[in-house]
Amino acid sequence: MKLIFSILLSFLVLSCTKPLKQDAPAEDPQQESGWSREFPTVGVYSSVRVADLNQDGIKDIIIGAGKYEFQSTDTAVVALSGATGETLWFVPARDQIFGSAILLDINRDGVKDVIIGGRSAVLMAINGRTGEILWEFFPHSDSRKPSDYGWYNFYNPQIIPDQTGNGVEEILVSNGGDVRAAPNDPKRPPGKLMIIDASNGELLTDAVVPDGKETYMSPVVSKMHEDDEDLTIIFGTGGETIGGNLYRTTLRNLMNGDISNAVILASSENKGFIAPPVLVDITRNGHFDIVANAVEGRTVAIDGKTNTLLWETKIENVEAYASPGVGYFNNDSIPDFFSIYGEGVFPELTRSIQVMLDGSTGEIQFMDSLGFAQTASPVIADFNHDGYDNALVSINFTITDLESRLINAWHNMLVVYDFKNNSTYQLTGYIPGMNLASTPWIGDLNGNGKMDILYCILPEASMNGFRIIRMPTNIELKFGLKWGAYMGSNYDGIFR
Repeated sequence: MKLIFSILLSFLVLSCTKPLKQDAPAEDPQQESGWSREFPTVGVYSSVRVADLNQDGIKDIIIGAGKYEFQSTDTAVVALSGATGETLWFVPARDQIFGSAILLDINRDGVKDVIIGGRSAVLMAINGRTGEILWEFFPHSDSRKPSDYGWYNFYNPQIIPDQTGNGVEEILVSNGGDVRAAPNDPKRPPGKLMIIDASNGELLTDAVVPDGKETYMSPVVSKMHEDDEDLTIIFGTGGETIGGNLYRTTLRNLMNGDISNAVILASSENKGFIAPPVLVDITRNGHFDIVANAVEGRTVAIDGKTNTLLWETKIENVEAYASPGVGYFNNDSIPDFFSIYGEGVFPELTRSIQVMLDGSTGEIQFMDSLGFAQTASPVIADFNHDGYDNALVSINFTITDLESRLINAWHNMLVVYDFKNNSTYQLTGYIPGMNLASTPWIGDLNGNGKMDILYCILPEASMNGFRIIRMPTNIELKFGLKWGAYMGSNYDGIFR
């Protein structure tokens, strides 16, 4: 998928973003646990995951990295101490690791291990304690081209119950997307859903998507109701210029190697479904419903019990490559949705558009247009403890300052949307650099009951370096966090 670099070509000359109100600094001066760590030779599309890998009582950071497409690096997956930012371990890969990890104690040593994927059939499991590679689906040392054997990009995996009887869970993952294909070339390799033995990386089963289209979507899997006997899998097909469908199938069908009878939940004639969907009960009947963004700027809500359309909302002249954030933004008991779009048509996407939708009706309740070149998703929390959730987003903008010789220089800031008070404010100052696709993480790293924020900055619009920042705050986490990371706080796309 050539989305990010095509977007950047559209921003050679940009106007400045109007400054926002900036609240008092959120950093806690009594804490000395904030830090910033730079990696000068690789960039980042991956989003942060956390787990206590060194057993010091503070969650550590795991993130994927990489250079440009088809370039290998020895710093493809990195683990950092949450306390200090020091490197715990790093591992190599043949290509970019743009995926975000899932965490599973594969070797049963009491420490979560890391499963993560990316381009050129990179999918690996890493010992969380030591950084040793436990297995690779297509080994880094193999000189063959994975595409010659029908293997392309791996997207974010999900954990499913043990299917082999060896006591270790398996993983569900999608594979597809040929980056070499021209934007409007309809000849694309079909996507696949796969079940892989998490204990050794062996393929248990796979199945080609029913419409034979490409896939870029990370699937979501769950029981739709607590009494269901089987797990439901939601997956999507199509791309930036290729139509596709949003599907529903079952784990049993995939284990049998045949998902041809998957139910079509929504279709898009000219563009597909890329961003992972969300499972959330908006009908209040005990069944998860499905909410998904289509690339064409349409958000659909599907009844998880009947597969019927609950509502759909189309935003004109935008495209969606980010997943919705979920929270309680208005004065009712139905979860609502906040999404980030790019204005224009691929590959000519200009400014970013931010939209909040009422979860019960799909009605647009808030719209803004801050920043440029952003495909990271929002994270959600009640920042001011008023009982209403807020959205935190990473905003890219440019500054023209002739005195300091900064002409259209990229900057980034973290912004909070307060829907109850219809206001927007900066959580950080202006930081040189930009963030293309790495969703921030919010949560409690050290168990002090206060919010930590982790976010990434590229020094420029390239893959030559990035910085990861830990910012401790005074914000108390009184109500818990359901959507504090990409695909939610549990990394599974489910709002519980």
